[in-house]
Amino acid sequence: MSAPVVRGISSMATRQVLAELVDGFAQQSGTHVAIESVGGVDAAKRVQAGEAFDVVILASDAIARLLAAGQLLPGSQVDWVQSGVAVAVPAGAPLPDLRTEDAVRQAVLAAPSISLSTGPSGVALSQLFARWGIADQIAPRMVQAPPGVPVGALVARGEVALGFQQLSELLHVPGITIAGPLPAAIQITTTFSAGVGAQSPQAEAARALLAYLASPQAADAKRRQGMAPV
Repeated sequence: MSAPVVRGISSMATRQVLAELVDGFAQQSGTHVAIESVGGVDAAKRVQAGEAFDVVILASDAIARLLAAGQLLPGSQVDWVQSGVAVAVPAGAPLPDLRTEDAVRQAVLAAPSISLSTGPSGVALSQLFARWGIADQIAPRMVQAPPGVPVGALVARGEVALGFQQLSELLHVPGITIAGPLPAAIQITTTFSAGVGAQSPQAEAARALLAYLASPQAADAKRRQGMAPV
């Protein structure tokens, strides 16, 4: 009889680091894990619609909402990694100055096209542009990345001149140059959390996976993928 599989869903932002960590967990525990990575908005909708998963891995606010709705086991939330936002341009394009808040504002105003993610960092950036008083001015130049489509892919195709997304999602995209992270004054850090599905038949194995994701032995993989331990 084959061993049970821990089935999960995550947002795209953690896809690369999860691939590495799930492999390490499987080697250590003998438990097979299958994580499907999709747009975070779509992932949350599928869980809300009643699709069964043993583990759900999303931004912490999304996990908190699923817990409140009873779709995850009470007390199962584990904060395990943090990710900051970086800026990308097409390979070979001049690099914008990102050293200060005002420099980023000027780069945004000068860009012929701009794209943000559909996740929490995109929401926060939209709020930042509104605070700067430039939201209406740049609205015609905003290119919305469909859920699950990396901003970096639009930048690589030349459809977007200036792309903002979590560094972990830009690291492995060919055809782009990462201009750098946002400066500390306006950096947007997203904490990713995980929870155990309320109907999971593999709750014990799922909790063991979450403990592994948050453990010190997972720290190096997180840094390799442009993220940081919580």
